[in-house]
Formats: sequence, C-alpha cells, structure tokens
Amino acid sequence: MVKYLSLLALVGQNAMVILVMRYVRTRGGDMFMATSAVVMSEILKCATSMLIIFYLHGSSFRRWAHHLHENILLQPGDCVKVSVPSLVTYQLKILTTAVFSVIMLRKVLSGVQWISLVILFVGVSIVQLQPESETSLEANEQRPLLGLVAVVVSCLMSGFAGVYFEKILKESKQSLWLRNVQLGFLGAIIGMITMEIKEGDRLRLNGFFHGYDAWVWLVIILQSLGGLLVAIVVKYADNILKGFAASMAIVVSCIVSVFFFDFKLSFQFTFGASLVMLSIYLYGRYVPKPMSQRLEKISTL
Repeated sequence: MVKYLSLLALVGQNAMVILVMRYVRTRGGDMFMATSAVVMSEILKCATSMLIIFYLHGSSFRRWAHHLHENILLQPGDCVKVSVPSLVTYQLKILTTAVFSVIMLRKVLSGVQWISLVILFVGVSIVQLQPESETSLEANEQRPLLGLVAVVVSCLMSGFAGVYFEKILKESKQSLWLRNVQLGFLGAIIGMITMEIKEGDRLRLNGFFHGYDAWVWLVIILQSLGGLLVAIVVKYADNILKGFAASMAIVVSCIVSVFFFDFKLSFQFTFGASLVMLSIYLYGRYVPKPMSQRLEKISTL
C-alpha cells in the first residue's frame, strides 16, 4: 500500500511542480534565483526529516540529539557515502537506471518489461520534443557529437546515482528520515556553493530572497515534498518505477496545461502519451516471477 500510494503522490507532486514552476517563470515581475530556491528546498527537507525523527523518538530532545550525534557526527564516512548521488546528479536515464538496477541490485526484468522501458523512453521523448525555431538554430553553433556525448554521460551518471541511492536506502541500518537529513544538509551546502559560483554577484546585489512571494514558496515546499517522496518511493518501490511516475507526471501536467495555459493537444503529444500509458501497463502486467518459483517450476519438469 505504501508503495502504490507513494507512487501516486509522486505523480501528483511532480505534475504540480511542473505547472506551478511554469506559472512562476512566465508571469511578470522580478525573477527569483533558482539556486536560492534549491537551497531553501534542501533546508526544508532536512528540517522536516529532523522533526519526524524527533517525533519517532518520543518527542524527547535528549534521545533525538543522541540519535543525530551517533549516526551523523560520529559517522562522517557514512555521510560522504550518501553524498555521491548529490554530486553526480534526460530521458535516456530511464534505460540506464534499469541497467544499473540489474547490475547493482540484481533486479530481474522480463523481456516485455525491457520493451516497455524502451517504449516509455520513446513516448516521453515525443511528448517533450519541441521544434527548434530557425532563429535559435542560426544563433548558436551546433556540435551534435559533443552534445550526444554529454547527454549519454549525464544519463549514465544520473542512472548510477539513482540506483546507488536505492542501494544505500535498502541495505543500510539507518532510517529513511536520517538519510534525508544527510541528503538535505549536503544538498544545501552544494547548492550554496553552486549559487555563489553561478549567481554570486546577483546574490550580493539583490539579496537571497529577491523575487520571493507565496508562489515561489509553494514551489519550494513542493520541491521539498518531492525529495521526501522520492526517498519513500525508492525505499519501498524502486528507481525504475520512480521514472515511470515522473513520466506520467509530464503527461498529466500537459493535460492540465490545456485548461490553464492554453496548451494545444497535438497528434505528437497524443501519440507520445499513448506510448507512456502502454509502457506503464506492460511493465506492471509482465512482472517476472521470483527466482525460487522459477527454480521450483524447472524442478517439476
């Protein structure tokens, strides 16, 4: 039940983030710094997880502080291990995630499930494909080979990071919420470094919260909620299903955009969305039997 509820929640959260982010970026007024929003999202995720840990330890400040001290301050190597996904973090990553799941987690996928992943990759790519304008093509020199290499490397790193995080969550003794504290803290530090490198001058000129309003805070809350939901989905489902949820969210957000952003449904979108739906059905319908059942069946032949 946790598995499917968390997947549905992740679909809803991803779709809402896409829609609210689109509104925030297309409206008038001063634009907030995206890097500052990422930092605030990580801080909020970390704080929420710490509150949950506090509650799970009987609302005792002493037990809560002892737990954090014992599992974070006294285990710096464990924190470094968790930082890997944050440091190495697109649609090809759906397939690379599956490959790394088979290699690192010994996950078994049926032939139909592999086909469904390819269909999902094609479907989401079609949905997100936007025709380039002639002006943009003329203004920028195109380097297809370099771009292809960059995309493939990014997909491999993203797929590895996701499966590595899943392996840590499922094989470690630390709780899901403690891992979120570690990830949120490290993510906030990395985000602040990125913000200084990319927007240091703008930060000192306008301030950290320049352009913030209720809508921006909603984006931050949704992003933070997404981080918590991803950890729950990875813990109780897997990274492949997380990819399906994210893909479904793209389709849902596009459909909702018809009513709020004057988005026009095209044959391209309809065809791509149909492929996404088909891939979800195939992946869930043809689940391979556990190894013990297959060995038992072979022994009876």
